[in-house]
Amino acid sequence: MHKASVVIIGAGPAGLCAAIEAAKAGAKVLVLDENLKPGGQLFKQIHKFFGSKEHKAGTRGYEIGVELLKEAEVLNIDVWLNTEVCGIDKEKNIWAVRNGKDAVHIAAERIILATGAIENAVAFPGWTLPGVMGAGAAQTMINIHRVLPGKRVVMLGSGNVGVIVSYQLMQAGADVSAIVEASPTLGGYGVHTAKVRRAGVPFYTSHSISKVIGKEKVEAVEIVALDQQWRPINGTKKVLEADTICLAAGLSPLTELAWIAGCQFHYIPELGGHLPIHNRYMETTAAGIYVAGDITGIEEASTAMEEGMLAGINAAASLGFYSQKEKEQLSAIVWDRLDALRCGYFGQKRKTAKERMISVGKKVIG
Repeated sequence: MHKASVVIIGAGPAGLCAAIEAAKAGAKVLVLDENLKPGGQLFKQIHKFFGSKEHKAGTRGYEIGVELLKEAEVLNIDVWLNTEVCGIDKEKNIWAVRNGKDAVHIAAERIILATGAIENAVAFPGWTLPGVMGAGAAQTMINIHRVLPGKRVVMLGSGNVGVIVSYQLMQAGADVSAIVEASPTLGGYGVHTAKVRRAGVPFYTSHSISKVIGKEKVEAVEIVALDQQWRPINGTKKVLEADTICLAAGLSPLTELAWIAGCQFHYIPELGGHLPIHNRYMETTAAGIYVAGDITGIEEASTAMEEGMLAGINAAASLGFYSQKEKEQLSAIVWDRLDALRCGYFGQKRKTAKERMISVGKKVIG
């Protein structure tokens, strides 16, 4: 059996920041991740971050990932990759499989769940054909593996993921035939959307994919206009040339381990659905189990990192590495940065939804 003061599940931006804060306080930290490389989404993100200097503004995602990994190495944080967590109980015992074969039991004093999110699928005739994939999968192919998923791409979804990945696909050498959006309005930040529009990519709002054309792979895609009730309008079908369809239809938090651990949940659709209840210190209803990042609600990498810091600080404080005064002071600094990140239009909606969760957490947890 292995032992650690703080065990963090997930080596993405939230998990790494949580690990760094807990280790800086003096805790013995172990990070578990099912992937072969740490860093999570950061190494897919070649665009520059927004915000202030504290939020890594002007720095590209993969550069932030490199910085975090270097800091984790300096702090002697133990990272187990290719490790899949299968079970957690309220006593904070963790059962995992390493390298696909070795079963391990880990006894943790505190656990931080930073498991991230998964892409949503969209079903339509032909959606299982080769060439249909999540936008995140396409981003992994071009930015991690340097493989172009296709030459002519149709993107379904105009949110930040849809427009950012569309632009990166063009940078990698693909043609983006169109961005198709079911809503009557575009969903991404203006700066990202404008770059794609200036490049000549057409946007089809109030449209969706009606079917994929092709027998063994994607050969073209048929789209159709939608009415105000999001129903197909007869006589509006249009065929677009494509060999690849990318789905940017949102994300869903990966909450399975929180369910297994016995955490209570609350439903907030603006943040992605059923989420583990947590207080302002990121602790769940299962004492000693904390959450950070997209498992608490879908947002940006910048907010995930801040929440990771918050969880790391408070997990360490609960073990006595910080006094109550130090804990409150450090938490207040992070909350100021989080509030600043959520001050814009889209961010404000997230802030309001997060405040609802914190309010629930205060009633349930205290």
